[in-house]
Order: sequence, then structure tokens, then C-alpha cells
Amino acid sequence: MTLINTSIAHRRPRGSILKTVAHLFAVHRQRKALAHMDDAALEDIGISRAEAEREAKRPIWDAPETWRC
Repeated sequence: MTLINTSIAHRRPRGSILKTVAHLFAVHRQRKALAHMDDAALEDIGISRAEAEREAKRPIWDAPETWRC
């Protein structure tokens, strides 16, 4: 039986290092803004304070593939 790993085939090709660094800074800015939102704004986007804090504490390299440029 042969096992084929197909998860690699779905990854987007890597861009330049400058593009990667810009992406990491963007993730940092977005998470910082999320951490500073008031409860009314969080309610508007449909997340709780605990979810916002949990997301804001994640490292910048830990972002979903869909966020990548």
C-alpha cells in the first residue's frame, strides 16, 4: 500500500522574503487592533472578548493559509 501526502500539493508557492515580512507585519497589526477593540465592536464582528484575546496572543507566524498573500 502506498501512502501519498497531498497536503503539500495544496500549498501556495512561497513569495519573496519581503512579501513574507510584510505579511507578518500585517498579521501583527491586525491582531494588535483586535486586542484593542471595545466590546461593542467585537460584538459587531461576532466574536467574544475571550476569542479576541486568544487570537491576539497567537504568534505572528501562526496564521491560516487563507491569510497568505
